[in-house]
This record gives sequence, C-alpha cells and structure tokens, in this order.
Amino acid sequence: MTTPLEHPGVETSVLDSVLRIELNRPTRRNALDSDSVAQMVSVLEAASTDDGLRAVLISGRGDNFCSGADWVATNSDPAERPRTGSLQRRTPLQAHRLIDLLVNIQLPVVCVVRGWAAGLGCQIALAADFAIAAESSRFWEPFVSRGFSPDSGATWLVPRLIGVARAREFLMLGHELSGVEAAACGLIYRAVPDADIETTGQQLLDELTSAATVALGLTKQCINRSLQSGLTEAMQNESFALEVSSRSHDFKEGLLAFQENRTAEFRGR
Repeated sequence: MTTPLEHPGVETSVLDSVLRIELNRPTRRNALDSDSVAQMVSVLEAASTDDGLRAVLISGRGDNFCSGADWVATNSDPAERPRTGSLQRRTPLQAHRLIDLLVNIQLPVVCVVRGWAAGLGCQIALAADFAIAAESSRFWEPFVSRGFSPDSGATWLVPRLIGVARAREFLMLGHELSGVEAAACGLIYRAVPDADIETTGQQLLDELTSAATVALGLTKQCINRSLQSGLTEAMQNESFALEVSSRSHDFKEGLLAFQENRTAEFRGR
C-alpha cells in the first residue's frame, strides 16, 4: 500500500501482511498533533481497501502509548491559535474520523499499550478490537478535570465496554485505571507483565493473520452493529455476512480442511 502523506510523528510500515502504525513523538509521550492524526486517517483509509493486509497494529515508541491530543502545541503561539469554532469544524474530520475508521475497518486492529494511554490515546486503544496493555500502564480520561467534556467517541466506547456506572467514574470523576484494572473490568482485552507485551502482541497477530480475514472483518462488523440493533436486525446482518463469507476462498479451504481432518491454511481471501 502507498500513503499520500508523510509525517515524522507517525511511522508506518507493512510486514507479514500487517499494517504497523507506530506513534513516534516519545519526548511528548506520543501526543498527537493534527498532522499526526491526518497521517493515521490517510493510512487507515488506504488500508481499508488493501486486499493484501490482514491486520493492523498500533503502538507507541518509547515508554508511553499516547498521551492524547497535543493541546500545548496547538495553543503555544497566541498568533497561530485556531480561531473560534476550529474544534467544531476540524474534529469530525480528524480525531472523530480516526476513531470511526478503527471501529469500522474490516481488519482486526491490535493496540499494544505501554505507559500512558490518555484522552485520544485512550480512545484509540478502546476502539481497537484487541488492546493488550502492560500491567503497569495507565488509562486515563482527563477531560473533565481539565475543564472540558470528552470527545473522540469516549462517551460511546466506554459505557459499552464497562457499563454506565463505571463509565461515570472513569469519564466524570477522571479516575485512572492500571492495565490490570482495565483488563479486569473489561475495558481492554488483556494485561500482561511488562516484559511479555511484545511477545504477547506478536502471538495475537500471528493468530489473526492466519485466520479467515473476510470472516473476521464481517464478524467485527456484525458485533458493532448488534450494539445498536434488536435481535431480528442482528440476525439479518449475520445472514448477509454469511452470504459474503461463504463465497470466499477461505470458506472453501475451511470446508476442505474439515473433510481432510487437517488444519486450514487460510490466505485471507
């Protein structure tokens, strides 16, 4: 795949059919400025139609995953500050578009989290299909404690993951959660000892990239839609997904492997 934008705050590569996105501003705890977000949006839009990809990995260079949007950089020069209404105009096309892509792209998304995942960084991890965190990592929604309200899907993602009561504590009181606590309450997929995070992340990627990619993507789509539908509509969505996935090469391989009593060798098509 090719990416039309380049920005040093985000490094991207493709290895073993995995799109790897690394946040690369360690001196700012990998805070995301507008150019970094635009780069991620551009890369994910290209990935959504790239048939050679089978998974997405997002990580942060250094000791932290992502400390959120870089408000300091945005407001450091009074002469260059955005005019009134800038957030309302830009956010739907930047941070909100990024979260929407992570939730809806028909590829499994894995986040590997060390250190801080705060604000927009926390939302990126929660929008992933599988967030693996170091036990010592910290998840934090600092919005209200800074005097403004949450954005980038926080009020949609958090209640669906941990329920309304815990969401109020996390979003309104701003209580931090360790990686262990986040996994225990269902906010993320798994917490592991800090030394094991790279190995665990790679094992999960190996499992996902050897699976039936079409079926994985359609299953992800059905799960997300089911949260906003009744049983009848959910089953209708499943029937459409079944129709599509049963026409894939991997479906035929899965049947043949079952008949031959062997492990299927899926190609992601």
